[in-house]
Amino acid sequence: MVGNPDFILPGFSSDHAPEFQELESPEGELHLRFYVPSGNEFALPAMGIREVLSPAPDRMTPIPNVSPLLLGTLNMRGRVIWVADLGQFLGDQIPLNTDRPEIPIIAVEDQDTILGLAVDRIVGMHWLDVEQLHTQPSAPDGMVPFLRGEWLLGDEASQVLRLLDQVKILRSARWAA
Repeated sequence: MVGNPDFILPGFSSDHAPEFQELESPEGELHLRFYVPSGNEFALPAMGIREVLSPAPDRMTPIPNVSPLLLGTLNMRGRVIWVADLGQFLGDQIPLNTDRPEIPIIAVEDQDTILGLAVDRIVGMHWLDVEQLHTQPSAPDGMVPFLRGEWLLGDEASQVLRLLDQVKILRSARWAA
């Protein structure tokens, strides 16, 4: 019926048919970009992200005698998940400020394991060209095992966007420390 040229909505004439704009297909792969408290910018592949949350800090339950990297647990739709300070996990000296109305948390998943990564600020979803990824990142040694690579931003080599490997983060022995 809609494809019928005789079908015209009231108020429209066939002389003023709407034009359809063709959408451009994005290049690269979809990633979530975010910052940790030190100001370093990172990305995670969208395919490895289960969910992005912004709970109030009082919704997290602190757990005693665990790794100082872990902020506590959070109930995510009936499932209890651990929440970690991603910046400190990666070696940053600046701890996440939890004295604020909401804490951005990126829930990453691999098989049946889910972990919440608390970050300072989420930038948003962006299409990034993985062909431009430098696989030999110029990052601190403690961070390198959890990186897939980095993109150089702008003209300065000091501006980098580092791509994290969520599976290596989830499987890290650092959580037991």
